[in-house]
Amino acid sequence: MLFNMAKKRITAVLLLLLGVGLGYLVYSTQAPGSKWNFKLGLDLRGGSQLIYKADVSKIVLGEVNNSLDALRDVIERRVNLFGVTEPNVQTQTANVGVVGTEHRLLVELPGVTDINAAIALIGQTPTLEFKTERDPGERDLILKQIEDIKKKQEEGKDVSAEIANIKDPYYVDTELTGRFLSRSSVEFSQTGQPYVSLQFNDEGAKLFAEITKANIGKTVAIYLDGQPISQPTVQGEITGGQAQITGGFTPLEAKQLAGRLNSGALPIPIELIATNKIGATLGEGAFDKGVKAATIGYAIMAIFLILWYRLPGFVAALALAFYSVIVLVIFKSFGVTLTAAGIAGFILSLGMAVDANVLIFERMKEEKKRGKLPSAALEEGFARAWTSIRDANISSFITAVILFWFGTSLIKGFALVWMIGIGASIISAVFITKRFMRAIYS
Repeated sequence: MLFNMAKKRITAVLLLLLGVGLGYLVYSTQAPGSKWNFKLGLDLRGGSQLIYKADVSKIVLGEVNNSLDALRDVIERRVNLFGVTEPNVQTQTANVGVVGTEHRLLVELPGVTDINAAIALIGQTPTLEFKTERDPGERDLILKQIEDIKKKQEEGKDVSAEIANIKDPYYVDTELTGRFLSRSSVEFSQTGQPYVSLQFNDEGAKLFAEITKANIGKTVAIYLDGQPISQPTVQGEITGGQAQITGGFTPLEAKQLAGRLNSGALPIPIELIATNKIGATLGEGAFDKGVKAATIGYAIMAIFLILWYRLPGFVAALALAFYSVIVLVIFKSFGVTLTAAGIAGFILSLGMAVDANVLIFERMKEEKKRGKLPSAALEEGFARAWTSIRDANISSFITAVILFWFGTSLIKGFALVWMIGIGASIISAVFITKRFMRAIYS
């Protein structure tokens, strides 16, 4: 009996220390320049939003979605190349205020200050290039030039002109580009292994035959927007304009490569139709208000619980603080991007965690009125409240999943944080509160 009592109290103390430790971890890692800082969305961090209209008039109806996905992939690669760490690139369909259906590309660039450079970068047409291996002697010479440039940089010299003229040390440009590629698609071998099939036009077939004949056993690299996306080795001369890229792809990898190839061969024209800019001051103000609202909300709920339920209410307040720390640790660990809507989802899930505690305590009061001991009332109260808590959280979780699946980026941010909060609230109410209460009433 005494052993069980001591075990329960030690468990509660360890949980409390764990919560304090996690809370300190969240606080200590929130420092300027730290990679563990909370990742803030456009509305909190400030930045720019670009809206493009995609011209799909020349795309076959059944290929529109695949072409838009390929376009989005190209834009994402460009934005990451630009140095944006938290880009949000997505396709949308507009039916209101336009004639027919309009396909759009939404690009959010948190923290971007040079909006004109971002527009120029994104607005370029995708460039697909086929390159062959450079002669080893030339390669070594260029690599030496690069080392010399690095040394000059370390000495503080201006090397901008030399950098602009430096060549790729490993590959040489050819005449074969994406305009000669008619089609790329995913196919499967007789063994079920996916591969990427290429189909060139007549002129491209001649160029490709010449390239493969001269580079048997060597690599022919495929570049999209200056970045290598595939580096297949030539097994023999390929004539007829048809080729295959194999290499142990998964179906998803093969589909992605085919999409990138098609985006370079069949680019979708895009037109910038709107820009929105959110200043850093406005973003910081929204973040500060969100934090303030969450803090005030927690304080009011803690006061209510303590006044109404006394000691159990204080325990619930501790469990809610533990809940908040768990959610914040998840945000930092998995890189969840916080938005104003996401903070609203966090506050809503905090309220749901309170609701679970209220259900448990009311059930406990009913059991006490029936003459049961506090320890027995505790166990019975949790057991009776669990079904209501479970059903309420499952229905809320399903709603959050639907919002995340069908919603826009703003709604998805809210739904994702809400889902995380729902899971954490169950842990808080059913596991943490229960352990603390057992330590008191055992």
